[in-house]
Amino acid sequence: MARLKTIARRTFLVGSAAVVGGVAFGYYSLRKEPPNPLLKGLKSGQAAITPYVRVDSEGVTLITPRADKGQGAYSIQAHLIAEELDVDPHKVRIDPGPPDTAYFNSRIMDDSLPFATIDEGVMARGARGGGEVLSRLLGMQITGGSSTVPDGYHKLRVAGAVARETLKEAAARRSGVPRSQLKTSDGRVILPDGKSVSYAELAAEAAQIAPITDVALRPEKEWRYIGKNMRRIDIVAKSTGTQRYGIDVRLDGMVYATVRTNPGMGGTIKRYDASNAEKMRGVKKIVPIKDGVGVIADNTWRAFHAAEAIKIEWNDPPYPADSAGMWKVLEGSFSKDQQDSRLRNDGDVEKAFAGASKSIEAEYRTPYLAHAPLEPMNAVVLYTKQRIDIWTGTQIPVFLRAHAAKLTQLPEEKVYVHAQPIGGSFGARLDDTYALQAIELAMAMEGVPVKMTWSREENMAHDYPRPIQLSRAKGSVRDGKVESMSIDIAGQSMGASWFNRLQAPVPPGPDTTSVNGIWDQPFSIPNYRVTGYRTKEMVPVSPWRSVGASGNGFHHASFLDELIYAAGADPMSELIRLCNHEPSKAVLHTLRDISDWKGVRLDDRRARGVALTLSFGVPMAQVVEISDTAQGIKIEKVFAVCDVGRILDPINFEAQVQGGIIWALGHAMNCELTYENFAPNQTNFHVFEAMRFRQVPEIIIKGLELGKEVRGLGEPPVPPAAPALANAIFALTGKRVRELPLNKSVKFA
Repeated sequence: MARLKTIARRTFLVGSAAVVGGVAFGYYSLRKEPPNPLLKGLKSGQAAITPYVRVDSEGVTLITPRADKGQGAYSIQAHLIAEELDVDPHKVRIDPGPPDTAYFNSRIMDDSLPFATIDEGVMARGARGGGEVLSRLLGMQITGGSSTVPDGYHKLRVAGAVARETLKEAAARRSGVPRSQLKTSDGRVILPDGKSVSYAELAAEAAQIAPITDVALRPEKEWRYIGKNMRRIDIVAKSTGTQRYGIDVRLDGMVYATVRTNPGMGGTIKRYDASNAEKMRGVKKIVPIKDGVGVIADNTWRAFHAAEAIKIEWNDPPYPADSAGMWKVLEGSFSKDQQDSRLRNDGDVEKAFAGASKSIEAEYRTPYLAHAPLEPMNAVVLYTKQRIDIWTGTQIPVFLRAHAAKLTQLPEEKVYVHAQPIGGSFGARLDDTYALQAIELAMAMEGVPVKMTWSREENMAHDYPRPIQLSRAKGSVRDGKVESMSIDIAGQSMGASWFNRLQAPVPPGPDTTSVNGIWDQPFSIPNYRVTGYRTKEMVPVSPWRSVGASGNGFHHASFLDELIYAAGADPMSELIRLCNHEPSKAVLHTLRDISDWKGVRLDDRRARGVALTLSFGVPMAQVVEISDTAQGIKIEKVFAVCDVGRILDPINFEAQVQGGIIWALGHAMNCELTYENFAPNQTNFHVFEAMRFRQVPEIIIKGLELGKEVRGLGEPPVPPAAPALANAIFALTGKRVRELPLNKSVKFA
């Protein structure tokens, strides 16, 4: 471990290669320089390309390898490079680049380690170093885990600085003026006499120069973008309806397709009769695929209708047929042989229970949840025996390339993944089943581009959902304070299910995602125990926005609120008293101030609830204010405070927090997947309903910049929203709701 840690902490800059008059710049971690992925397949007259910055006779291209699924990833990556390169991100080309291990995510493993993200001890730091090495070795070019900004904050700025200084050196050699006397501005090198030369004009000369790797990043006072309101590079296109997503890809001669697979995920196909479908207008081919059948037609609508006309007999998947049976599996999982982890075990819980003057027990449940992005799964594939091209939105391009190579028996260098902007994901595109289905269909139409789109019903049924979870909690109070808390939680291993589909090694040890949001919370309860139990595989599952903390935040923060009420304490005051992490405590103090907290009841018809969940290293606390109306419970206001270390873009910061809260509240109110005959009952948005516009509350947000680490923000707003709302419902009605969605127990206006 010590050696891995040492290797991972050694970072250095690597050089460029002169290829056809271009120039390459890059920044790598680890000791060995990965090959430059963008040098492959260059044609005569093209510029040399490097991992993050391409400069050629046409200008500057910034490579932004983390997927953009609506959270502004392309924009923030471009601005980080541009901060040091001195270019306007709106005036250069943006390219997500090819799949390659050079773009491995150094921070993707952080939340999977058995160390709290705020733990800065030697073991924790060493483990993160090992996680970085593992990410590099596995080629984990993955977008997820709120890691885009933490991963890129330093290395993208360094890449920009190396490019800038190398271009200045090229200008110095051309002009005879020392590099130290040159400046840069808006894609040009400025000479002392005021004359300037564009980066594009310097590309060929810069390609002949070893990159200037001894660079200093600019001081904060000189920043043009970081910390200031940024105009996202896609804002005009998204505001005018001209943004092109994967589903908008059109190629000459393209045909259209869809698939039907076993409604029970993991089930196989027994037999099918496509005789009626084959006669339908526009149908070109019926194609058997893994676990199902595909239809290729002259448009998507006809493909959908033909697919529905196929008569299919299915084999049952290997799990209970309905939700009642699934809950029974969880209920029977609290046994020693199924114990997976005990990452928190402070004090002596059993002794505290034995001597308690007052103890509380409760059971909490969180359901399967679909990702349900607005853009259904889709891919366009052009296959020949010589190469395959795939146009799709993906969060796992390296894995998709490897899986496509295995399926087609082509070498990986003949697999071309063209990453597209994604119309929402929330974790759905961390899998590539849909793309592999499209490849199967394209292999049956060699030389013809095939566009495969899932119907909304297929998208709901075959989305790998968030795991179902059940917790049994017990706690005690004494002298007006929380004295003990023990939470046993049972659920499937999201990590094992997902890594098996990726055909990647399952990380050894306990599945931390099953208990994240419970075991790692910043509270000093004298007797505090968290035990995770792993149930057998049922419906295959995957990461969902905020991963384990999405449901566990509800389990933990709701039960802690129960204990605080049993102690007769004020929820805000007791959370602050128990908090043992200074940034988290500052978040709670700030939340108390901006919400003008004076207790849970505002008047006879209004009340509040509060919750804090630490996830992805970000302490996020929220107060949800509700009222009792003739139409039902109305969410009036939400106050939210968090610490992300540094706010890179105040506008996007606010958008991410608002979006996360609305997403979380809508799911907490209304959403679940329930199963009957192995398939989900919820087949479309009309029965998987998000928060309506009229229900969206006023949201007041405050961001703190306290921590040493820069953190991501895509997921932390989600976990505390559901428990804050449930706690407010108890404060208003006296009814403690312990199962999501909340509309099973209360009516919302």
